[in-house]
Amino acid sequence: MTTLSQQQSPPQGASSFPLSRQSRLRKLWKDLQRDKYLYLLALPGLLFFLIFKYFPLGGIVIAFQNYSPFAGITGSEWAGLEHFRRFFSNPEFMLLFRNTMAINLMSLIFFFPLPIILSLMLNEVRNMVYKRVVQSVVYMPHFLSWVIISGLTFLLFATGEGLVNKVLEAIGGARIDFLTNADLFWIMLTLQSIWKECGWGTILFLAAMASIDPGVYEAARMDGASRIRQMWHVTLPAIRSVIVVLLILRLGHMMDVGFEQVFLMYNGAVSEVAEVFDTYVYRVGIQQGQFSYSTAAGLFKSVVGLTLVLAANWLSKKMGEDGVY
Repeated sequence: MTTLSQQQSPPQGASSFPLSRQSRLRKLWKDLQRDKYLYLLALPGLLFFLIFKYFPLGGIVIAFQNYSPFAGITGSEWAGLEHFRRFFSNPEFMLLFRNTMAINLMSLIFFFPLPIILSLMLNEVRNMVYKRVVQSVVYMPHFLSWVIISGLTFLLFATGEGLVNKVLEAIGGARIDFLTNADLFWIMLTLQSIWKECGWGTILFLAAMASIDPGVYEAARMDGASRIRQMWHVTLPAIRSVIVVLLILRLGHMMDVGFEQVFLMYNGAVSEVAEVFDTYVYRVGIQQGQFSYSTAAGLFKSVVGLTLVLAANWLSKKMGEDGVY
């Protein structure tokens, strides 16, 4: 009987795979029909990433070619790792690496904690009208372009007609070259980022704080915890996972300073501290037409960012956090 039943039964997996595949397709189609408006709402964002993030990945191949616009990708000669060897042996490489890492480390140390601190302060405000007004005021700089931010910076800190230098001179002080002093360039960039994005960075933290059970605060108050203790022992642990995720994503941009900001603040007096990977790729790729070489430099920057994200995500999971994925 056992032998007969084994002979009559179809081979394992012969018909189950097509059926399971069909069932998965039917389930997917039902999900698409059920949530069609949600998918339609997400469509612009998906198209943005597909068109500007994923489709251009095919052009990475020119980093391994002697690319010619006339021959195209298919007709250009293969160069292998020649452009990478040239980039790493270039004396400017260490300068670019130093400037990029220094600007990002300053941003990580001084800028990243400020939205958390500001969120904690706003969360403690009990007057809702005052809280909404403050939130609106600190959000507004985010919607200004870097062109406007740079223009305001020049109006405030220019050596000759800048408001800050005029005030310093009026109180008996000496004028300071804020915009042409190489020692102050990284500080100016960090202050710009803080003023522009600090308020906007509080949105996720305030949303995470809003989900904290009020009973936990009540229990902490009954145990005699002050407002500072409640922030330290209740609020911060509750938003720790959000902080970790944002920190991991921030590490992924350690090689990405932001072309617009640096380019608009760039001048000959600060070129030694202002030249970063983004401006270098623009200079040699767009202005000098070295497409393959600049693509190799950009690819190196992207690989380093991906490596930092993977390493930080792995480390966060080892420490008991959820991580990004």
